[in-house]
Amino acid sequence: MKLSIVIPTLNEEKLLPVLLSQLQDVRRKYSNTEIIVSDGGSKDNTLQIAKEFECKIVNDNSVNGNIASGRNFGAAHSSGDILLFINADIRFKSPESFFDYAYNQFLTTGCAAMTCYVTTFPEESRIADKLFHTFYNAYFILLNKIGVGMGRGECQLVKKDIFESVGGYNIHLAAGEDFDLFRRIKNCGNKILFNTGFTVFESPRRYRKLGYIGVALLWTKNAVSILLKNKSISKVWEQVR
Repeated sequence: MKLSIVIPTLNEEKLLPVLLSQLQDVRRKYSNTEIIVSDGGSKDNTLQIAKEFECKIVNDNSVNGNIASGRNFGAAHSSGDILLFINADIRFKSPESFFDYAYNQFLTTGCAAMTCYVTTFPEESRIADKLFHTFYNAYFILLNKIGVGMGRGECQLVKKDIFESVGGYNIHLAAGEDFDLFRRIKNCGNKILFNTGFTVFESPRRYRKLGYIGVALLWTKNAVSILLKNKSISKVWEQVR
């Protein structure tokens, strides 16, 4: 079995090295791990960093140029049986345990896809961060239990054949493409696992700029629009660096 990690990037020189440092240890243990940086036109040192960490670099020059397109482009150049989509601004709480599970146990669960807890970097965490993420993690667990597939794009593990069978991410969605993917996977009769044993940390940069109310409203509006109209309210997803 081979696992392909797909990381869409756009000017991520600040945080990408931290993530790739973690993944180096994983690749030493599981040598058949493929790391693909799918870049959307970075103007900083993102590509140089990816080269230094010996990642496979693909350049997404499509008209859409959104994160859905970047993920699909990376997946199209992958050779793994399982795809792990992660954002460049995350890091794993316990990378060794996560990848041990991905390699040795995920395929035995009978699930088509998996996600996990997401919260902010511990060293930058505030009370508001903890309250927000505690609520949304519980909410997303509930959605999966009642049959609505849900998983944030910060960490989505998917069997490649399932990913391809549903057509991958919807490149016409500027936002909510992660929710939409898991929703379609679930609607095809597949099981999705929200694994409460694992956590990924994300940068709080978007919450600091837009506020939690602003982010929650954007998530809600886009999710409802996708459910009712199969399109997102957002026309672009603002770059926050």
